[in-house]
Amino acid sequence: MLLGDKSRFAVEVGELVGGLRRVDMWAADQWLTCDDNSAYVPQFSYAVKCTAAELRAGDGAPVPFAGLSPAAAHRRFDAATDNDYEVEVLRERFWIFHRWGPTTDNVTTYFFRDGDRLTLTFEFWREAHLLAHPEHVEAVFAVEIEAAEFVGILDDLVAALDGTP
Repeated sequence: MLLGDKSRFAVEVGELVGGLRRVDMWAADQWLTCDDNSAYVPQFSYAVKCTAAELRAGDGAPVPFAGLSPAAAHRRFDAATDNDYEVEVLRERFWIFHRWGPTTDNVTTYFFRDGDRLTLTFEFWREAHLLAHPEHVEAVFAVEIEAAEFVGILDDLVAALDGTP
């Protein structure tokens, strides 16, 4: 069963096999879990619960750089070097999916919050992926979604992972 809308954010959970479940995720019509869609359920479920709780509590902030779009802010975060310590530290505040494990570590993903709206930005970074999809080289995808809709999808994902209705 598909939870959400692939054009914004969606997840599909498959069968449990040896402690792993197939978890396919999409945002902006892009398949995010294309490199590894097997999630270790206890760790993954806990990480998703934490993310949902943080967002439910109002976590997040607007783009921290005046005049930059979310995609441009994403690029600025990724361009930060050891010499740009302030930006390096700041970007940690905007990471999303960073605790979700190998299932999502093929994309660099940030989120920005403006009231009840979230903007998710992501970029594929693995060389093998970029060779297979040259159109993704240096592409930063951005999608807007209501915070409540996103949190609802995460709650439904946890329920599906845990096998509860």
